[in-house]
Amino acid sequence: MYKVNLKESYFPAVTDTAREEITIGEMLQRQAAAAPDREALKELDYEGNVARVWTYGELLHDAKRLARALASRHDVGARVAIYANNVPEWVLLELACGLAGVVLVTVNPAYQSRELKYVLEQSQSEAIYYVADFRGNPMQEIADAVCDQIPAIKHRILLTDGEALFNGEDRGDTRNPKPSDPVQIQYTSGTTGFPKGALLHHHGLVQNGLDTVTRGGINPGDVYIQNMPLFHTTGCAILVLGGFGIGATMLLAPMFDPVAISKAIEREKPRFIFGVPTMLVALIDEAKKSGRDLSSIECIVSGGAMVAPELCRAAKETFGANVQIAYGQTETSPVITCVWPDDTLEDSTQTIGQPMPHVEVSIRDPKSNAVTPVGVQGEICCRGYLVMNGYYENPEATAAAIDKDQWLHTGDLGTMDARGFVKITGRVKEMIIRGGENLFPAEIENAMLEHDAIAEVAVVGVPDEKWGEQVACFMRPGGDAKPDAGEMKAFIRERLSPQKTPAYWIYVDDWPLTGSGKIQKFKLREGFEAGNFEALTV
Repeated sequence: MYKVNLKESYFPAVTDTAREEITIGEMLQRQAAAAPDREALKELDYEGNVARVWTYGELLHDAKRLARALASRHDVGARVAIYANNVPEWVLLELACGLAGVVLVTVNPAYQSRELKYVLEQSQSEAIYYVADFRGNPMQEIADAVCDQIPAIKHRILLTDGEALFNGEDRGDTRNPKPSDPVQIQYTSGTTGFPKGALLHHHGLVQNGLDTVTRGGINPGDVYIQNMPLFHTTGCAILVLGGFGIGATMLLAPMFDPVAISKAIEREKPRFIFGVPTMLVALIDEAKKSGRDLSSIECIVSGGAMVAPELCRAAKETFGANVQIAYGQTETSPVITCVWPDDTLEDSTQTIGQPMPHVEVSIRDPKSNAVTPVGVQGEICCRGYLVMNGYYENPEATAAAIDKDQWLHTGDLGTMDARGFVKITGRVKEMIIRGGENLFPAEIENAMLEHDAIAEVAVVGVPDEKWGEQVACFMRPGGDAKPDAGEMKAFIRERLSPQKTPAYWIYVDDWPLTGSGKIQKFKLREGFEAGNFEALTV
């Protein structure tokens, strides 16, 4: 813990760790030179067994091969999309883009046609790298149909087709991007409902990943489990770049499955795991049922939702380790604050910890932008190397997020105590956090308004013991028809991915409104919690 005694809600950058402005390629080459024979990446299959293994030397070799192939197909700065689950080729493409000066556009493998089309067009991607399918989603079929409508897409390459993937490696060459150059676009949404592409640079991703795993307790040579989705910064920045940056060994799971993950933990004995609270609950339940030994885990980091004291105690009993909460967002590469391994149960469950090294954090009055006194609520803001270059092709949104003094405004409300520990107290934005996944009401509302029977709609997050929050969709019908929950679910699933599907469907005759006629969503949430609405479920 940093020892400070603050008078106002401003935490200056601490420089207790090394800060180097290096690229993804330089980081990988450094590790391959230091420990070429150390295992870097071990692929787990769907049963939790090891399928393929790369040492650091082999990983660099294959990443360079793929970088040369990319360079033969794409100019410097070209955008290429990846639409796949957690496969080693995803990691190789991420590293190869860093070596080739190409920008990787990450896509949720659950996306359906309209979501994929938006991302490909907004990012101006010229290629898509994909898998055939995942969890019943026919991704190749979806991607091919979408790409038929986008003339700018020049290449469609299956990640499992090694010949196509590495084609051109004899014609291209690796490049030398700068640490400040963009290397990824990750999509995040705001209250408008239109996804924005956060343009992330080498230095931010590499440094933040390294500092986060360091606070999480990973050491060189440690084995860690990677079951977070790679399309998130948690997966591809913290756990790929951070893990490789420190020289650890990654166990890459194709998806989170508590049975397969617990088998792998018992056999491979990793020291570290990162999981949102719902994942940790599932692993603890599986350990109780199966009797598997998960005690090799000594370090646990979680994020996406606060951790209940009961979960911390259960994790300590099952793993013998404390849970550390990390807080951040895509725009900050991603971690802004994190709890320390030896923090008290109260700090671990009631705060989001202290700022990361080399990062300034302040709490600011949303109206005046002035720093608030200690303990006074305001908007959580940060400044430093970790902040994105901006939103891709969206200067208005960039200016709204990053002020003239380079403070990034997170949209989250919080307080800071005299020790520099931060608490989240609410959200300026209306984001719903379901199982660690950020969902945005306006996107769901826009899709629902396409239904002929619906005149008005309001989507809110409501408390849920398992997921933290669930999606509740309030609807005012346009006539006498009131489609049932099954029809509504089928309708939305044609348009959006499964995690955005409401769990509750509620018809209303009128709305609680502000004086200016805006729907008061907090009253809908309060009414739901009080049991004042009849909710339809599937």
